[in-house]
Amino acid sequence: MTIRLCCLLWARPGAAGALAAYEDKVLALLGEHDGRILQRARAHGAEGRPDEIQLIEFASRAGYDGFLADERRTSLAGERDAAIARTELYPVEPVEQRSHPASSGTTE
Repeated sequence: MTIRLCCLLWARPGAAGALAAYEDKVLALLGEHDGRILQRARAHGAEGRPDEIQLIEFASRAGYDGFLADERRTSLAGERDAAIARTELYPVEPVEQRSHPASSGTTE
């Protein structure tokens, strides 16, 4: 069963670069656990918004569990704690795009 997650990350004050560097390291491990990043975007973290947003997919629960337990990832816990103030993780499902008729430019 495929697992898709939306991950929202907030950096500690002044640590947005450290957050990105940490995520670069751990996201590089996804492929070894049948995972992949579908989308990764950075924001400015202003007004309480997250600094980074990720959509991640794993082919199975075993892959996700393996990623979480990966010693290379867990050994970076100190780096993570120094850079990341808050994480929110949500299971998500894709929504099919519906085509919309082209606008004719006229009004009724």
